[in-house]
Amino acid sequence: MCAELHYEDNIAIIILDRPNARNALNAQMIEKLQAIVAEISVLKLRAAIFTGAGKAFCAGADIAELLNKSSEEHLNKIQIGQKLFQQIHELKFPTLACINGMALGGGMELALACTFRICSPSAGLGLPEIKLGLIPGYGGTQRLPRLIGQAKALELMVSGKIISAEEALKIGLVNQVVEMESPIQSGRTYLDSLAPQFPASIQQIIQAVQAATDLNIQDGLALEAELFVQSSQTADATEGIKSFLEKRTANFTQC
Repeated sequence: MCAELHYEDNIAIIILDRPNARNALNAQMIEKLQAIVAEISVLKLRAAIFTGAGKAFCAGADIAELLNKSSEEHLNKIQIGQKLFQQIHELKFPTLACINGMALGGGMELALACTFRICSPSAGLGLPEIKLGLIPGYGGTQRLPRLIGQAKALELMVSGKIISAEEALKIGLVNQVVEMESPIQSGRTYLDSLAPQFPASIQQIIQAVQAATDLNIQDGLALEAELFVQSSQTADATEGIKSFLEKRTANFTQC
């Protein structure tokens, strides 16, 4: 078993499960994650939590699999990983990386593909590929600058530095630093703090914000207007407005 999936209260829990290898991403794990993402992508879930078994989130790619590969084999491997992480990025519900230890290379790129990231105080995060004479290949060069800015992203990638949880929070790489006796419970507590039952409008907010760095302001505003209209026609919007006017707690349904 290299990755496992189970469900808790309409939340998908995905656990990277190669603790003896610090949950490094080998071909078998990538294949398993592809199947998991395909399964959850068609479900109406509240959210998905990604975390790692043992004391690491994910130490990155399985280095042994990088040797003696042709250019075509490397390209195929990178494209498969990029497609998988993009599918995670595009899921129709919020995703949360609970970083319970080291998140390096491909492990950090997996976390970057998620909507939100929280980590333990002892976590370390970085893209140290340059120390192997390589560059990030699973989206790190594209997602990290969008998240923390070009200058800081370049600094982290060119130095290969592994930063602390405290610094990751300071630069906006993670949303929260929290003790993680149980990463899954920590993740659920964080999700509970965001919005009641994740009403359908959360999907529109995520889509609009993720598009903000790729669109000019006029196209971004047009998308925002379109998504606002979509959200206004949902049962959640009607319930939210009525509950406000009637001074009661809203009963959202995500529809």
